[in-house]
Amino acid sequence: MIGTALLVTGGLSAVSFDFSPHSPLATVLPSPSWRLLVTGVLFASSGAVVTISPLGRRSGAHLNPAVTFAMWMQGKVHPHDLAGYSVSQMIGAAVGTLAARTLWGGRTASVRFGLTQPGHGLNPAGAVLVEAAMTAALILVIFSFLSSRRTMHWTPLAVLVTVAVLVWLVAPYTGTSLNPARSSGPALIGADWHDYWVYVAGPLSGSVLAAGLWALTPRVVLSAKLFHDTRYRSVLGASLPTKTG
Repeated sequence: MIGTALLVTGGLSAVSFDFSPHSPLATVLPSPSWRLLVTGVLFASSGAVVTISPLGRRSGAHLNPAVTFAMWMQGKVHPHDLAGYSVSQMIGAAVGTLAARTLWGGRTASVRFGLTQPGHGLNPAGAVLVEAAMTAALILVIFSFLSSRRTMHWTPLAVLVTVAVLVWLVAPYTGTSLNPARSSGPALIGADWHDYWVYVAGPLSGSVLAAGLWALTPRVVLSAKLFHDTRYRSVLGASLPTKTG
């Protein structure tokens, strides 16, 4: 819950600073495309910092129900923990949105609290497909890096780069949520649930797609933690040592 709150606070702070009216960044970077890239890097960096922190090393730093769902399909998450993580992520997103509103006040309201909605003429069904494809790509990156001892500690950086690029290229079309919890906080605080179903159906469908594609490969995900540290205990499945006692 705390990790997701920090992710959403950092990410929505970036959105508020970069795209609110009279943003000082607009003077330096008048191009909305470049500001999207900055926003993507800052948003993804918030998650990466949580992942490598003691908080993330203990919890696994999923911060996203779609990631937890994908790991459950890999047999790495108990059904009780799937429910517990998902509820905690949703609560954390609401707390993070409230924190961003407190920090940025009117700037956060001016960007509708970071609400994700289809744009650029894309209808909701199309947005579901785009979100599913992007989430599948993200999950496959995570699976790929976590399936090798040589690459698994680079997973946070791989996720950072992937999310930043997706925000840069696709945010004008869907908001690049990839995360039902990330979208639920702004929907709750802004009292706008109109298109929220897109950001549940899309990312969770992407998790299913990624799991199906991964099943075609011989590789095995070694840990459900995005940064596996043997010094920490784990309730999540792993083929690697964890602290005991």
